[in-house]
Amino acid sequence: METEKKNKKVLKGKVVSNKMDKTATVVVTRFEKHPKYQKYLKISKKYKVHDADNSAQVGEEVLIEETRPISKDKNFKIISKA
Repeated sequence: METEKKNKKVLKGKVVSNKMDKTATVVVTRFEKHPKYQKYLKISKKYKVHDADNSAQVGEEVLIEETRPISKDKNFKIISKA
């Protein structure tokens, strides 16, 4: 039985905190159009991401990729610095 490779989400965001061990907090910002008023809104979401070697610094742009659950809150890992 073959397992199919699923497409993983890849998001670009900015590191806002690196105070935890092997974890960084990344904020991802996107623009979404309001259905009624047709105005673009800036929507931000914070993700806790796995940073195995504690290399992420606050203010850096990073690419994060969806992965298996690492802890209760961590489902993403850092794949590169953008």
